[in-house]
Amino acid sequence: MKQRQNRLIKRRDLLIGAGLALPLFASVPLRAETVLTPACGDAAVPTASQMEGPFYTPDTPLKADFTGDTAPGEVLVLQGFVLDPSCQPVAGALVDLWHADRQGRYDNSGFVLRGHQITDAAGRYRFMTCTPGDYPGRARHFHVKVRAPKGPLLTTQLYFPDDPRRQNDFRFNPDLEVALAGGEGRRTGRFDFVVQV
Repeated sequence: MKQRQNRLIKRRDLLIGAGLALPLFASVPLRAETVLTPACGDAAVPTASQMEGPFYTPDTPLKADFTGDTAPGEVLVLQGFVLDPSCQPVAGALVDLWHADRQGRYDNSGFVLRGHQITDAAGRYRFMTCTPGDYPGRARHFHVKVRAPKGPLLTTQLYFPDDPRRQNDFRFNPDLEVALAGGEGRRTGRFDFVVQV
């Protein structure tokens, strides 16, 4: 079984490197067999941490759908997996997400565009939200905290590959770009977190 998985990883790496697999991979519903990611081989590199920022609010609600929090507009589905360094899914991991609204404003008095999910048995998470607006001096970004049930807390930020301001944002890390697919009012973003357990 392990040899078959390693062959699948190498084939997927080749397809993604050629730009052939990503749009389909990012736009289809997540399934258990897509747990092994291009970053995975014999081991995976843990996701880079970044600063929390000034607008974190603890005790967010269990919430996957943020679309009712703001005026109607483009929907962005952010989804992926939480994996351990050996590329195994992490069930029961906390994924806490918050970000600015379309005008670049954060809600600091409630839980607008704030919420968390707990990964399922396959390590999957999924949020329905919108693309953050322009925030002064920064590229568009999501803030995220991720923790395996018995692991340390990862605090990081995710970026958009189609945002030209990312090159002038000193916090930008290309390893933290979301893979995007779709358009016309609805896009899908894919990011897999690798955390210590």
